[in-house]
Amino acid sequence: PPPHGEQPSSPSASPRSSSPSGSIGSTRSLCSSSASEGIGSSGVSSGGDARGPTPPLDVISEDAMEMDLGADQGTDPWLAVGDEQSWLLRLFESKLFDVSMAISYLYKSKEPGVQAYIGNRLFSFPDSEVDFYLPQLLNMYVHMDTEVGDAIRPYLIHRCRGGITFSLLTAWLLGAYSSDMHISTQRHSRGTKLRKLILSDELKPTAPPPPSSPPRSRCHRRSKSDATTASSEPGSGLRRTGSNPKVEAVHEEPERLRPQRELVKSLLGIGKRLATLPTKEQKTQRLISELSQLNHKLPARVWLPTAERQHHVCRIPHTQAVVLNSKDKAPYIIYVEVLECKSFETSPVPVRIPETRIRSARSAENLDCGGASDANNVGMMSEHRAGSFSTVPNYDNDDEAWATDDIGQLQVEVEAQTSSSDNISQFSVDSITSLESKEPVFIAAGDIRRRLSENLAHTPTTFRRDPEDPSAVALKEPWEDKVRRIREGSPYGHLMNWRLLSVIVKCGDDLRQELLAYQVLRQLQSIWQQERVPLWIKPYKILVMSSDSGMIEPVLNAVSLHQVRKQSQLSLLDYFLQEHGSFTTEAFLAAQRSFVQSCAGYSLICYLLQVKDRHNGNILLDSEGHIIHIDFGFILSSSPRNLGFETSAFKLTSEFVDVMGGLDGDMFIYYKMLILQGLIAARKHMEKVLQIVEIMQQGSHLACFHGSSTIRGLKERFHMSLTEEQLQLLVEQLVDGSMRSITTKLYDSFQYVTNGIM
Repeated sequence: PPPHGEQPSSPSASPRSSSPSGSIGSTRSLCSSSASEGIGSSGVSSGGDARGPTPPLDVISEDAMEMDLGADQGTDPWLAVGDEQSWLLRLFESKLFDVSMAISYLYKSKEPGVQAYIGNRLFSFPDSEVDFYLPQLLNMYVHMDTEVGDAIRPYLIHRCRGGITFSLLTAWLLGAYSSDMHISTQRHSRGTKLRKLILSDELKPTAPPPPSSPPRSRCHRRSKSDATTASSEPGSGLRRTGSNPKVEAVHEEPERLRPQRELVKSLLGIGKRLATLPTKEQKTQRLISELSQLNHKLPARVWLPTAERQHHVCRIPHTQAVVLNSKDKAPYIIYVEVLECKSFETSPVPVRIPETRIRSARSAENLDCGGASDANNVGMMSEHRAGSFSTVPNYDNDDEAWATDDIGQLQVEVEAQTSSSDNISQFSVDSITSLESKEPVFIAAGDIRRRLSENLAHTPTTFRRDPEDPSAVALKEPWEDKVRRIREGSPYGHLMNWRLLSVIVKCGDDLRQELLAYQVLRQLQSIWQQERVPLWIKPYKILVMSSDSGMIEPVLNAVSLHQVRKQSQLSLLDYFLQEHGSFTTEAFLAAQRSFVQSCAGYSLICYLLQVKDRHNGNILLDSEGHIIHIDFGFILSSSPRNLGFETSAFKLTSEFVDVMGGLDGDMFIYYKMLILQGLIAARKHMEKVLQIVEIMQQGSHLACFHGSSTIRGLKERFHMSLTEEQLQLLVEQLVDGSMRSITTKLYDSFQYVTNGIM
């Protein structure tokens, strides 16, 4: 519930004295109050309505949607009279009224009473749904009228009291969006004041959370991340304590935000210092050294804000970190070992396990019981091998049957290629037992031969080490292999709740446009899933920490097209054949379909958002064949150096078409059909996409909003007035124009000459 015992969102709740426009009375007061009075406390009580009960949703839905459309077109429904006010109220009370509509009315309505009512309704929506629109809420709070800010503030205060993560996200975004204001105004702005209030830690929960373990627990005493420190050095909030529990007991309770803020400060500081070094090799050495020092302060009550599940950071394998490609900046990727927990705020911080201690312990275990362990492992391996092939019946009379020598030879070849990843050791005893207990599964020898041959034909390749691009090898390594390798060398790897996460740290770049693009991609992804259009895109999380720094969720098992061409020296089609097998294999056909579905999805994204700077360093290819566009620094009204050089609707090269099977291939026709279906689905929900961008334009100085026609141009690209036949012709024109675009070829050549991007 909201603070001070207020009822969260029920419009029939008792009057709310804290409302900026007076108290909010019953639901019926929304209809009975005159437009000039707004929503006052003199409304009719909930039991005094003579209009009868609210009709069923199937009766009101069409009219409700008409009311919503009227509001979107600029008509203020609160200026209407009679039953139209009732329809708007019924819309607010119906199941049709979701977070998207609430944000839209909060932004477009000029009536303080409506704004206050919707601000109160925010409490009724799930936190995750409201969190998606947190950038819009905070931008309205910073840049719009006082009435809007006053309507939003109670919800923000309530959520900040409830959790550290929301508090920090809010503080970071408030700082970023307030940076667009004039310095004299910014200092005394509403956003700056709320940010200071959050970071002062005055918004603690009113009651301390109950301890999740006994107060004498060793885990509570071991970490100085749970104690305040007077040191002012970076990362001091992460400093660990000694082993004397009596010394630790004298410290006061810490500021709850301090450890996490110190971790973020340390990571961003590393990025800023790396940018001053001239070579990639020096940057990599400095990165490993600084992360090694940071490791001495872990485990601590800190976490990765980009992750979903609750956890504590216990270790950063510093030798695995790499500096990413960038001409002027030094973004880097780190891999972080975490231990999942019920609550990072209340669960005990893990005990530090020295690496030397765990190595000696493992050596002792191997000396004591190594023989028995090895014998068991050998037994499990041989048992699984026997079980895997014992289900194959005897096909002596089958033309497709193998000779024993053929089967043995192929088996040896497959095992030789997969032994390095130790796949067999990953099978548990339970899985072996279940294999024995089930009925035999008869598999034709021809199918086995075909599948084994395909496995031999398209074993994924590895990249060679390149001093100029150290990230290529790290990003090419399969994620499952990386997790297993790091876990085997970690002192915490034996714990059941151990997980490996990754994050990209960027300094010197404004990620607010990236965050805006992420929201649009998420919304379109949801729309296409709702409309059952099989387009594939991969929105990756963006965490804005200031106007020039932040964190990005890495795309796993993916490398850039530039790295593919540089490492393999192959065309895109030949690389597909090398990775996935010949044209007729199941693996190639699946990868080709993945490529087409993702290429169509991002073609539509690039057209709607006018994404520029589409060189091969900004397009990834994952292990399943999908392409993923990254770096949305130039969208809508902005372009590199504001030249507007890239004139095509999206990037569609001849290499892309070759992977699809050529201009006359079925998959190329499928590609164009997917773009058409995606555009038809997107324009049905245009308002949901439009409002995300329109609200963020308020008070913004971002380059993507330069010019007065940004929103109008975005709306025009949905082509609401065209029929489906006309849309089909439009898609044909867009595809043909993009494929023949001379500026795409010239821009790729320019990037190769100036930056070495192939």
